Amino acid sequence: MGSATSELPSQRTPLGDTVETGLKIVVVGGFGVGKTTLVRSVSEIRPLSTEEVMTQAGQDIDETAGVERKTTTTVAFDFGRISLSQRMVLYLFGAPGQERFWFLWDRLFSGTLGAVVLVDTRRMQDSWYAIDRLEHHKTPFVVAVNRFDDDENRFSLNEIRKALALGEHVPMVDCDARVRSSGKEVLITLVDHLYSMALSQESTP
Repeated sequence: MGSATSELPSQRTPLGDTVETGLKIVVVGGFGVGKTTLVRSVSEIRPLSTEEVMTQAGQDIDETAGVERKTTTTVAFDFGRISLSQRMVLYLFGAPGQERFWFLWDRLFSGTLGAVVLVDTRRMQDSWYAIDRLEHHKTPFVVAVNRFDDDENRFSLNEIRKALALGEHVPMVDCDARVRSSGKEVLITLVDHLYSMALSQESTP
């Protein structure tokens, strides 16, 4: 991706007294897809991050094809927060992408209302595990395609849907994880999807 960046909040803003509901959202996807960047760009607080500098010890373990310029990696999870209204906030958890940290995912999914699967079309196969685990946990999710500047393929959303064997019921959107407004649109898409599912369940006899 290019050099666009988002300015981080300077402090951890306390929750307002009117907040009644906290919704847990998990951002998952392959290694280097932009999960940490997305959490950072949308969080209204300075996010908690467990990024560490990559060392030679992980050279033969982590698959870095396509993300050779990546120098840090998440070793536990990222955490951020965004207020939807005076009464409702989203708590964002970014899951680590490397296979050696996948054992953390099932615990992160506990209590999760919904998830965002972030996709890098240069490494489409990295999305399979995330989708499989979410479907296993019956966790609703949306797919956000993080468009990288050096991606020459530019697959359409319909082509990506077919490649990932996703049903029409799964919302898909394009995004730029570096841009706050784009990240917020992804979260709004997820919340709208969860709301529609809740209405559908209420109307089912």
